[in-house]
Order: sequence, then C-alpha cells, then structure tokens
Amino acid sequence: MAISLFSCSYFGIDTYIVEVEVDLSRGLPVFNIVGMGDQAISESKERIRSCFKNMEFEFPVRRVLVNLSPANIKKKGSHFDLSIFLGILANIGKIPNVEIFKNYLILGEISLNGKIKSVTGAINAAILAKEKNFLGVIVPFENYNEAKLISGIEIVPVQNIQEVLDFFEKEISVEELCKKADEKNIEISKNKNDEIKEKDSQNEDEKIDFCDVKGQFLAKRALEIAAAGGHNVFLIGDPGSGKSMLAKRFTTILPEMTEEEIIETTKIYSISGLLSEKDPIITKRPFRAPHYSATEVALAGGATRVGEITLALNGVLFLDEVGEFEGKTLETLRQPLEDGKIVISRANFTMTYPVKSITITASNPTPSGYFPDNPLCHDSPLDIKRYQKKFSGPLLDRMDLYVEMRQLKKEELFCETLSEKSEVIQKRVIKAREIQKKRFKSNMLNYAMTKRQINKYCKIDKKTQEIMKEAVDNLKLSARMFDKLLKVSRTIADLAGEENIKKEHLLEALNYRKK
Repeated sequence: MAISLFSCSYFGIDTYIVEVEVDLSRGLPVFNIVGMGDQAISESKERIRSCFKNMEFEFPVRRVLVNLSPANIKKKGSHFDLSIFLGILANIGKIPNVEIFKNYLILGEISLNGKIKSVTGAINAAILAKEKNFLGVIVPFENYNEAKLISGIEIVPVQNIQEVLDFFEKEISVEELCKKADEKNIEISKNKNDEIKEKDSQNEDEKIDFCDVKGQFLAKRALEIAAAGGHNVFLIGDPGSGKSMLAKRFTTILPEMTEEEIIETTKIYSISGLLSEKDPIITKRPFRAPHYSATEVALAGGATRVGEITLALNGVLFLDEVGEFEGKTLETLRQPLEDGKIVISRANFTMTYPVKSITITASNPTPSGYFPDNPLCHDSPLDIKRYQKKFSGPLLDRMDLYVEMRQLKKEELFCETLSEKSEVIQKRVIKAREIQKKRFKSNMLNYAMTKRQINKYCKIDKKTQEIMKEAVDNLKLSARMFDKLLKVSRTIADLAGEENIKKEHLLEALNYRKK
C-alpha cells in the first residue's frame, strides 16, 4: 500500500509542503522516484540501498515507487532521503505505527551507514511546520540550533536512523533527544569559545573600530546618519582616503540584531547552505562585499540561488570600486533600493527575494583615481565624463547620502589623537532608532517612510521651506531626492533629539547631496 510522509522543498526562499508517497507493488525489482526531483534526489536511491544493507535491513525485492507531490514543481536537495527510507521501512512492516508520520515534517540526508547528515533550510521547515499545524519537525542533530529558534513546535534532533526508529516506537522521548543535542552543542560551543578567546588574545590589536580612521569627519558623520536611519551612502574620493576602511567598520556602529532579525537572516543563510556546525545561527549583522567582477545573477539572485543583495539582509552591502562594475550589473540595484525587494521573473514563474540592508558604494572620481583639481589627475575631460557616466542618474538618485573624501592633510596623518570610538557612536545610533521605534510603533526606520508619513513627520517651518525651494532650483532636485532630503533631515533631527526638523538639520542634509 502507499504510505505518505511529509517533507518540504523550496521555491526561491518560500517553503512548501511535499508529500512523499512510497508504494511497494509486485513486478520486476526496480526503484523509481518521480515528481521532478533533481540529481541529488535521483542519487538518493543508491544511498538508501546501501544504507539498508549496512544496517542489516533487507531491501524489498519488489517494485518500489516514490512520488514527490506536487509533481509539477521542480524539487532539489538531499533532505528527502530520510522520509523515503522510512516510507520503505514502513511498507515492509518495520514501523507499525504509520499514523505518526502525519504529525511531523521529516528532513535528513542519510549516509551509507545510517548516520543522518545536516541539510539546508531546517529553520524554514520549522516555520512551515508551525504554520501548517504539524506537531513537530524531525531534523538532523547539526540543524537543531537553528530549528529551535522557532518556539511552539517540537524539534526532534536525530543523529542516526536508529534514533528515529526508537522515537517512533516511544523508546526515547523528544526531551531526551533534545538533552543529548544540547549536551553536544555545549561541548561544541565551549571549543568554539576557547578558539575565539585564543584568537582574540592573539589579535587584540586587529579589532576594527571607527577610531582607526584618521580625519574624514564628514564621512564618519554621514555613516552615523546612515546607521541611525537606514540610509544608503555613496562614498567618492581619492585612493587611500579611507573609503573601504570606513565601510568595513560600519557594522561596529550598528545596534545588535534583534531576535526577529536573527530569524530572518538565519532563514536566508540556511536555505543558501551557508550555515555551519560552528555557526548555526547568524547573530552578527552580515557584511557582504562582492567583487566588481560579480554578475547580475550573483548580485540580484536567480531561480536557483540567493544573490548578494539578499544575503546582506539586516546588514550591509558594500560595493567597492563601483565604477568597475558592469553597467547592467549596477542597474540591477535600482529596483531593490527603491522597493525593498527583488522580483525574478522567468517564463513559468516569478519569485521574490527580500531586501533590507544598508548599501554603501565607494568609487574614485576619475579613471586615474583623483579628483580633477588634483595635480596627480591626468585624465582628459572626455575620459572623466565617460567614467562618471557609469554612475547613472537614476542610481545616484536612489542614494541618500553623497560624500566626497579628499586625501588627508599632513597634520591629520601625524595627529596622535584618536577620534570617537565605535562604541560611542553606536550609543547615539541606538538612541535615534529608539525614537523611530516609538514614532512608527514598529522597527521601521526613517528611510522606509511612505509619502503620508513624510507629510506627517517631516514638517518644516516657513524659513526652512525657503531654503528647500532654493535647493530645488539650484540642485535640480527630483521628487525622489526631495523626499530623501526630508528623510535624512528627520534622521539628523532624531540624532539631535529634536521633535521637529530645524533649519540646521536640513542644511546638513543638503551638504550630503551631489553638487
């Protein structure tokens, strides 16, 4: 008879239920898996046969048919191994209580000797199981830490086939399995902490901090505003002026991740297969810095992979040497920066990837690297114009803060006085974000304000309006740039602890527009 078990698969980052139907019937001994599986699913037949032999189970000499439903959607991954294996065992009478299968989502790749190996997307499976009212989810031991982030559902961590069978026969409880997993995780965590302490003691002088960067107070202030309001930044300057140094230290002034952000980001990294046993949960804000040779698919993502823009979720996307990126690749940033999502459209489907990160781009102003007024710049006006055309108007329009960074003066290079530490700036950023949290009654930041919210929270007096009118004429501001100016002004006012936007806040925001 056909026995049904439940697993899941992924469509982009969306998870859906897959019913694994296993049927044994008379006929020539053959093992078929249908339902549009990929190469890993096709190869599971050999893993399962070998596992049967090594665990001293007799593989049925019958016609074995496995159907992965819905059959019209392409499925990928090795996590169906365990459910197929259990379905065959149940068909030959080794698991009498098949009713238990309907209570759990089952994930796990099996080795040839019966060990259950880690899989991708365990946290996504746990969320799906909770949404679909399953009792719990059976996952490999290595995936326990990420899956247990989801409360209100049983997480059953297993290390081998025998533990699964013992669990089904009630010879071992969920609590016991979780206790075993926790004990092992404590051991792994101890070793990890020892490694970190040893590494920290060796690299105490290598810890990055904003105070490492000399001078560039305007750029530091711009990054503080960006961190407080979630704004995007364009850094343009001479070689060695500190653009990359500042960008790499940007995460040190951002607040710690909230529980919601940890779950959101871990989901993306889990489904992309980027979690490890040592780092099963993403607790530090991602910092993604793709090389300028990256393709459009690498940056934005595609039908089978998550792009760098989405991998920077709740963190930072840093595009260094942005002038060296392909023009078409850079233009893929337009929709994400505006809409907060990437829509990938193909002939038969459409998928959406979330975008919620701060984008920092850095570039030199000319092909030689220096500003045109620098004696070291030997580029012709035509070369400079051709180079700067790479930064299209629509793309620059979507950047909230534009900062020019000049080479440091002799006095700044020899100055021994340290500037503000990241910790001090971070406190101001957290305080400004708390103001926004109270204002919007959510975790939304100023950059995401709608037109109605701008009208409500970014009111300016008559004198400030006059300044804005002059700016519209002189800087040829578009409607989008106009709104962005008000949003940045609102963030500057929040950093100052002011309820209303004042003249000085708008003037500072205008200072960060391309002249």
